[in-house]
Amino acid sequence: MSKRTITGVVSSVAGDKTIVVTRTTRETHPLYGKKFTVSRKFHVHDEKNEAHLGDTVLIEESRPLSRTKTWILAKIVERGREKFEIKKTAVEEETEAKLAEKAAKKEAAEEVEQ
Repeated sequence: MSKRTITGVVSSVAGDKTIVVTRTTRETHPLYGKKFTVSRKFHVHDEKNEAHLGDTVLIEESRPLSRTKTWILAKIVERGREKFEIKKTAVEEETEAKLAEKAAKKEAAEEVEQ
């Protein structure tokens, strides 16, 4: 009996040697004919910690490795295209500038006291 394989996208790097892969499919309702999206998450064992967020991977069924992990990483099909960056808002930048200013004044006051 051959092992099942599934292609999906890494949606989380949950912990050491564990990734969460999401497989999204489009299905049609049997009675009404409307198409809808079905997503399913798989906890996958990644021995070398080589998969990253956004990578498209091929996973393979295996023996149970833990309560939720019954899949292993077979190969990385495609690397994720972008790095995710969180941009700071103008308010956050102003706050950081003010804090840096206060810290500089405090250091200057400490040097004058000595």
